[in-house]
Amino acid sequence: MTNLEDALSEIDVLAAADMTDTAPTKSALDDKINEHFAGAVVRKDLVKAVRGNAVVPSYVLEYLLGQYAASDDEATIQAGIDTVRQILATHYVNRNEHMLVKSKIRSKGRHRVIDRVTVTLNEKNDVHEAEFENLQVKGVIIDDVTVKQNPKLLVGGVWCICDIEYFHSDDQRVVPWILGSLKPIQVAGVDIDLYHEARKAFSTEEWVDLLTQSIGLNPEQFTDRGKLIALTRLIPFVERNYNVVELGPKGTGKSHTFSEFSPNGILISGGEVTVAKLFVNNASGRIGLVGYWDCIAFDEFAANRRADQNLVNVMKNYLANKSFSRGTSIFGAEASMAFIGNTTHTVPYMLKNSDLFDELPDAYRDPAWLDRIHHYIPGWEVAPIRSEMFSTGYGFVVDYLAEILRAKRSEDFSDKYKHYFTLDSSVSTRDQDAIRKTFSGLMKLVHPTGEATEDEVRVLLEFAIEGRKRVKDSILRIDATMRDTPVHFRYADVTGAWHEVSTLEESQYPPLYRRNWDAAPHSDVGSGGDEVAPVPGESAAAGPVGGDASDAAAPTRPADVPLAEGHRDFSAGQKGISYETLLLPYLRGASKITITDPYIRMPHQGRNLADLLSLLAAAKDDAEEIDVVLVTTEQPKAEFKQNQLLMLKAIKDASDAVGVRLSVRLDDTIHDRRIETNHGWRIDLGKGLDIWQKTSDNPFDFGRNRQEFRLIGSAFTVHYVKIPVTPELEATL
Repeated sequence: MTNLEDALSEIDVLAAADMTDTAPTKSALDDKINEHFAGAVVRKDLVKAVRGNAVVPSYVLEYLLGQYAASDDEATIQAGIDTVRQILATHYVNRNEHMLVKSKIRSKGRHRVIDRVTVTLNEKNDVHEAEFENLQVKGVIIDDVTVKQNPKLLVGGVWCICDIEYFHSDDQRVVPWILGSLKPIQVAGVDIDLYHEARKAFSTEEWVDLLTQSIGLNPEQFTDRGKLIALTRLIPFVERNYNVVELGPKGTGKSHTFSEFSPNGILISGGEVTVAKLFVNNASGRIGLVGYWDCIAFDEFAANRRADQNLVNVMKNYLANKSFSRGTSIFGAEASMAFIGNTTHTVPYMLKNSDLFDELPDAYRDPAWLDRIHHYIPGWEVAPIRSEMFSTGYGFVVDYLAEILRAKRSEDFSDKYKHYFTLDSSVSTRDQDAIRKTFSGLMKLVHPTGEATEDEVRVLLEFAIEGRKRVKDSILRIDATMRDTPVHFRYADVTGAWHEVSTLEESQYPPLYRRNWDAAPHSDVGSGGDEVAPVPGESAAAGPVGGDASDAAAPTRPADVPLAEGHRDFSAGQKGISYETLLLPYLRGASKITITDPYIRMPHQGRNLADLLSLLAAAKDDAEEIDVVLVTTEQPKAEFKQNQLLMLKAIKDASDAVGVRLSVRLDDTIHDRRIETNHGWRIDLGKGLDIWQKTSDNPFDFGRNRQEFRLIGSAFTVHYVKIPVTPELEATL
C-alpha cells in the first residue's frame, strides 16, 4: 500500500506544467518592464528550462540567466539558455557525481565548480578551512582576506563559483585540494536612484504585478489581496528587525520565498536551531546567524514540539529590543525573523477550540513571546501552488531585487500614513510599532519613493492593522489578564471619521471569533456565557442521523430518510438518485470515514469523489473536521498515472481546505467497494461511486451540476449494514 504523497514524489510534477519550446506571448507590461529595466530582468519560466537536475536556489540560476539571458530578444534568450545549461553541465557539482568531479580536477590540475561553500576556523592550526557541500571536500585552506570580505561563509554557507586545484603531497596531513579563487554568486551593486526613477513609469497595479512576477508567481492567478499576502513575505528583507508568522496548509509556497528568493536570507529547520547557532557561541565568542543575515526563516516551526526554554527567553528579548545578552556582553543585530509552519486544522476549528497559534510549540505560545510578532500572514488564504500559478512573464533577477531591498533597509517609511490617517489612542505602543513596521515594509515594496495617494496608503495601512489584530486577538484568547484594557483597531481619516478594521476570519465566522471572553481560553464556543447564534448556513439536520430521538442535544433528522439496515436496488436508466439521498444520511455525524473504491482514476470518477466530499463539508458544522481515507488503485498505464495522482492531489487540497481532511492510500489488491464510518455504518456499494452514465455534450445539461438528472449506467445494489462501534473499528478506520 502506498500513500499519495509517496507516489507523487516519484513523478516529476513539473512535467504537468505547460512546458513548450515556444516563447510565451509578451504582454504590454513585459514590454514596459524590459524598456525601463533592461539587463536587470529575466523571463521567469527560464529557471525551469535550465534547472535540470541542479539542486540550487532560484537566485543562483537567475544570477547566471541575468549574465547571459537578460533580454527580450528571443535569439539572445535561447543562446543564453544554452550557455547557462552548458555552464551547469560543466561546473555544477551533483552530489552523486562528486567522485567524478574530483577525478576531473585531479586529471586537469584545475577546474571551476559551482557549489555551496562553508568556512570554519581551525583553531589548532590557526587557519580558515572551506568545506564544499556537494563536492564533499573539506579542510581546504582559504585566505583570511576572502573570509573577511565574505563573512556569511562562516554562518550558513554561500553559493560560489570557485577554481579548485589539486596537488598531491606525501605528507598525509596536507589536504591535496587548493582554492584558486572564490566568487560569491551575487550582484556586485545596484543603482537605487535609477530604480526609483523607473518606478514612476508604472502604475501601482503594474508595479505590484511586476513584483509578483519577480517572485515567480503569475499575477493573473491572484486577487489583489492574494498579491499583497505574497509580497508581505518580502518585508523581512526590506525592514530591519521585523518579526512575522505564517501558518497555513501544506503546499502553498510558504518557505519558497525564504529558501529561493534571496542570498541575504537563510532558511533553517525550527527544530535544529540553538542559542549558540542563532545568537552567540559563549565558548568562542563568535556571533551567530543574526549577525550576518538580513532574514532568518524557521521552517516547519509548528512541528517543533520540543523547544529550548533558554532559546525562547533569549529570542523574546531579541524580538523586542533588537539585542541579546550572553555572558557579560550585550549584542545587537538587525536580522528579521520569519516563523513558518503548517496547520492541520481549519480556521473555524481553531477559533472554536483554541486560537490561531494552536500549532506552535507550547513554549512559544507564551503571550509575551507572541506579543513580539508584528504580523500574522493568513496562510490558509493562499491556494496550493499549481502549475498555472507560476509566472511566464518578466520579473527582476531576484538577486538584483534582493540588493535593492537590502539597500532600503536603512530607510524608514513608518510615518508616511500620518498625513492622511491617525490610529486610535487605545492601540498600545507595541501594537502601533507592529502596524508601522508592516506598513513601512509594504510602502518600501509598493511605493519605494515614499509617495502614494490616500487610497493607496489606506489599503496598506488596513492590511498592516489586520495582521497585527490577528496576533493580538489570539493573545487575548490565551491570556485573560490582557483583556482588561479594550483595544480598538481602527483609524480616523482627515474628516475625523473612524474606520474599524477586522480580520477576514472575523467577518466569516463571527460567532466563533467573538466568543465570550469570560469563558475559559480553550473552552467550546459559548460555554459559561450567553448563547451563541448558529453559524450561518448551519442546519438542524447537519448533525447525526439515526441517533436517539429523545436526545435533546442531537439535531433531528428528516423524517423521510429512514436509517435502517437492508438493501436498495437500482435499475439502468433510472433517474432521481444522488449521493445526498443515497449516502449522506448514513454518513452524517461520523468523524472518520473510509471509502474503498478501486476505480477513482478518470476525471468523472474524481468529480464523483469531490461531489461526495463537498456534501460532507456542507453537512458538518464549520468548526468541526472529518477525516476521510480513500483506498483506491493506481492507474496501471504509466501515461495516465500522473494525471490520476495530480487529480487526487487537487481533490485533497480542495477537501482539506474546508475541513474534510482527505488521505489517499493506493492498494492494488482491493476489489470490494464500500464506505465505513466510525459511528457504526458500512455501506456496500455494488458499483462504487461511479454509478451514472456520461452526461451529454450540452454545456447546459442539468445533469452536469445536479446528480438527480443523471441516468443510472447499469443496475446495482447498495447494502446498508449496522456494525458495532468498537475501539478496533476506530483503529481500522
